[in-house]
Amino acid sequence: MPYQSPISPGRSWYEDTAGPRPEYPALDGDRTCDVVVIGGGFTGLSAAAHLAKAGTDVVLIEAHRFGDGASGRNGGQLGTGQRAWVEDLEAEYGFSRAKALFDLAEEAKTHLLEFTAANQIDIDYMPGQLSVAHKPRYVDDYRAHAEIMASRFSYPHISFMDARETAERLGSTAYFGGTRDTDTGHIHPMKLVIGTARVAALAGAQLFEGTASTGIISSGGKVKVSTSRGTVTAQKCLIAVNAYGGTLEPVSAAHIMPIGSFIGATVPLGTDSDVLPGGEAVDDSRFVVRYFRKSKDGRLLFGGREVYGVNDPKDIHIHIRRQIAELYPALGDVEITHGWGGYVGITVPRKPFVREVMPNVISAGGYSGHGVMLSNYFGKLYAETVAGNRDRLKLIEDLKIQPFPGGRRFRTPLLFLALNWFALRDRV
Repeated sequence: MPYQSPISPGRSWYEDTAGPRPEYPALDGDRTCDVVVIGGGFTGLSAAAHLAKAGTDVVLIEAHRFGDGASGRNGGQLGTGQRAWVEDLEAEYGFSRAKALFDLAEEAKTHLLEFTAANQIDIDYMPGQLSVAHKPRYVDDYRAHAEIMASRFSYPHISFMDARETAERLGSTAYFGGTRDTDTGHIHPMKLVIGTARVAALAGAQLFEGTASTGIISSGGKVKVSTSRGTVTAQKCLIAVNAYGGTLEPVSAAHIMPIGSFIGATVPLGTDSDVLPGGEAVDDSRFVVRYFRKSKDGRLLFGGREVYGVNDPKDIHIHIRRQIAELYPALGDVEITHGWGGYVGITVPRKPFVREVMPNVISAGGYSGHGVMLSNYFGKLYAETVAGNRDRLKLIEDLKIQPFPGGRRFRTPLLFLALNWFALRDRV
């Protein structure tokens, strides 16, 4: 029987097309190492790979299987820069810091492509990104954004699209304009998870699945991570669980909120399909973002239903097909072969969260839907920090990330009300 993640609903198209997915053993007793990493997603596996390559003795533990969380189930879009547009970052932090944050994200993009090429990880990279306006009043913002990116941030790869060009590139008249980015793209995320784990293991990292952390104690210059299968004692610890932290550690839990996001994969649409003829990925201007792209074999992978409560929808296929039909009426009866979901970690300002939450323990997450390239790079930056260079990670640590209001008891219902209000605004 096919494996079903115990923490994420549905079986993804990624799981069925990634090729062999090696299983790693569970921890089998107490261990001592230089660094212990909690979480086997992009951040944790990248950190383990870079630490091990640098000669650091690293142990990584994952509660379930690598890729069961958002890293193996996401939309696969790289994007450009941070989640926030550069003009918004400049308004908040000034030009110099906004430029530094943008440059860091561009380094993340370059690193991901170079890392996969150097380690022969086939991630099904496809170029191009369309960002589109679902309301006419947003079109001028996209036009200005393209100009600002070129003139102030030395990024000439984004061009403005009017309504006609947008319709031609989408194969849909549902949007009113937007931008086209030719220097980014989209990938098969599960292939990246599997490949990064392989690189880490070959470099000497000790990788364990089926090993949940039950507590962290930092005292006397040592960090002890307890599990039901033994204790890992280390000099330093990276918490890289993002949306799946639960009550593991209170500081991260106060700043990172899990939200459910769901994706459907259609049958291959055929070479004569008008849908996304250029093969770009798409994100739109809704607060509850719709994101979609075509796979290498011509399937439409469509993500568009976010859930801010505790329950998953009963039938992912129905909800996803309905949203597809709003943009592509001809696909109203298209067969959806896979429907799946998972949880992404968001922060209040939609900026990543990196903090030293206790002595020698750093937590990283809250990528807010922009984590494919950033999370992998933050793993590398953490390895740099262990080696003594914290300057670049500090750019993220110093971001203003306020906790969610309401405390642990009331923050979920408050967020549910707030974000559903934003979703309602998307329709008017």
